[in-house]
Formats: sequence, structure tokens, C-alpha cells
Amino acid sequence: MILLAPMEGLLDFVLRDVLTRVGGIDRCVSEFIRVTGTLLPDRVFTRIVPELDHGGRTPAGVPVRAQLMGSDPVCVAENAAKLAALGPAGIDLNFGCPAKGVNRHRGGAVLLDEPELVARIVGAVRRAVPRSMPVSAKMRLGYNDGSRALDCALAIAGAGADELVVHARTKSDGYRPPAYWERIREIRAVVAIPLIANGEIWSVEDALRCRAASGCHALMLGRGIVADPGLALAIRLRDGLGACAANAPEGNFSWQALWPHVVTFWQIVGSHLAPHHRAGRLKQWLNFLRRRYPQAQDAYATVRTINDPVLLARALFGVTASAGGAGIAA
Repeated sequence: MILLAPMEGLLDFVLRDVLTRVGGIDRCVSEFIRVTGTLLPDRVFTRIVPELDHGGRTPAGVPVRAQLMGSDPVCVAENAAKLAALGPAGIDLNFGCPAKGVNRHRGGAVLLDEPELVARIVGAVRRAVPRSMPVSAKMRLGYNDGSRALDCALAIAGAGADELVVHARTKSDGYRPPAYWERIREIRAVVAIPLIANGEIWSVEDALRCRAASGCHALMLGRGIVADPGLALAIRLRDGLGACAANAPEGNFSWQALWPHVVTFWQIVGSHLAPHHRAGRLKQWLNFLRRRYPQAQDAYATVRTINDPVLLARALFGVTASAGGAGIAA
């Protein structure tokens, strides 16, 4: 199983749409929906997870779990119940966000210093939503260190979560390599629910090493699949080749195959984002793609200083943009 990670400000519904069209992804998790003491209106849920209006799936048919983040068990549970009524593919709970602003307000990874509170949050959500609605969680190894990783994982499993993703770094580690995949194996040895390994998977070789070190076959991909949209497909190809895996091509999804998806990305951005956000979103993705594709470097250089969506579309796609830079004319 291959999951698409939640990453605020990066892996939003636009990239979920495009990357699931590329293929190889079994399930997505949305960016977090912040719960801070109030019962959120439906429009907040559907703004962050517009797939809720389409059966909880991306246009390619891939299910999306909606992620909540908060520190008040009662308030998180009440919002989970309301969210569950909108039909997501499940409810996920965030115990991994490393952002300073989030942690300062008792959200995300800072809660890993309080496994008892983590258990209360998970238990309250599990009781608040129908038994048929999966409840999962995502955690890091800890906040400043990994000394309470086992306590937190056991708290999450013991409170009724159906599944746990472990990002194999602490909050203090941020996104610096390496990821400590072997720590996931330690957790897996004592936690009965399914575990998914996450962190620093940029290639098929990384995926194989992560599986070997963590003991988990299921993986969650984040920045790696943003940089190489064919990564999930390449992992699946390697799996399917079995004994011939050593001869499998690494990164066989060409720029020519990706380009139509870049066009689709721009069209979705133009249809859903305000004009002043469009150029930045495209440049953000091209910046990641530069890691895998030399052609993305050229594209990024072409648009790096352009912020007007009409001018950007003309420069990069060689066409006249419509709807204020939203579309691409034939």
C-alpha cells in the first residue's frame, strides 16, 4: 500500500488531484484542519478537502482521509463527528506537524510529550464517529527526542486507532536526513495495529531500504513523490518484477509523460486559486521537480521572475491564457 502524505502548503487538493491521476497511490490524507475550540462549519472542511463533495475521492477515484489537528479531546471529537457525516474515507489525527506556530499553540508534534493526552484525543474521536469510519493517526518519533515514541504509539493504538503512520524523525530533526527507519521496527514490535513508514523516501532504492529497516511494506510518500510524480508507479513496478527487481528502471516516468499533468495542474490552479497565488503554486512545484527533471530546471528558470498568470502561461506554455490566466487555449 502506498499513501500520499499530508503536507500543509504543498500537498493540497490540487496536487492530490494531479498525483493520483499519474497513478500508483492507494490513499491520500489531507492537510490538517485546525481545531481550536469551536465547531467548524462544513465550508471549512470542504475548503480544505473539496473531495468531500465527491464521495471523499479525488477525480481519479483515490480515497482521501481528512486530517484533524487539535489538543482538546472534546472539541476534536465533536468536529470529527461533524466531519464524518460529510463522508471522508476516514478521519486522521495529526501528531506530527513540526511548525513552530502550530506547536506553540499545542498542536501537532508537541503533543508527543503528553502520550496520555494523545490517548484521550484518539479515544474521544473513536467514540464520536461511526465504527465503520476508519480512524488513523500520524506521528513523529517525538518532539525534542524519541524517548517517548513507544509510549505515544501504544497510546494511539490502545485508544482505538485503526492504523498509524510514523514519520521516522523527531520535531527537532525537522526534515533533515536521515530518517531513522529502524525506530519504526521497534514500534512495530510492540504495536498491534498496521504501521506505515514515512520519511526521506525519494527513490525506489530508498523505498526498499525503508521497508528493510522498518519492517513495514506500506509506505507514505511526501516530498519524494512531489519531486518525482512517477515514484509510486516505479515502486509498484519494482514490486511486480519480483526476482527481476534488480533490473527495474529507476524513475521511468518521463518528462514527456509528466508534461500533460503539469498543464492540468496549471488549469486546476487557474480554476480554484486567486490570481495572485497561481504563479507561486506552479513555481513551488517546478522547484521540487528540478530535483528529478533537468527540463523542470529550464521551466523554472523561464518563470522564476514572472508573477502575472497571463504572462506566465504565455512564457511557459506558449499560449494565450484565458480567465485571467486560468486556462490554456488550444
